[in-house]
Amino acid sequence: KLNPLLEWTGEEVWSYINTHGVPYNALHDRGYPSIGCAPCTRAVAAGEDGRSGRWWWEQESQKECGLHLHKKVEV
Repeated sequence: KLNPLLEWTGEEVWSYINTHGVPYNALHDRGYPSIGCAPCTRAVAAGEDGRSGRWWWEQESQKECGLHLHKKVEV
């Protein structure tokens, strides 16, 4: 698999979106930086992690499926 945005920061992603007029979900403008299904997502308060609105009722250790772990893999 190839992910050309893997090394981009959130700022770089939003800069590209705004510069190139890429459409995006309007919930981002209402405090939802990470959007999932309706019952699983809530807005994020200032200072909270961007993913804290996902699966907000679960304990932190049980929230991740493994796709977003911050672990570098040597290739």
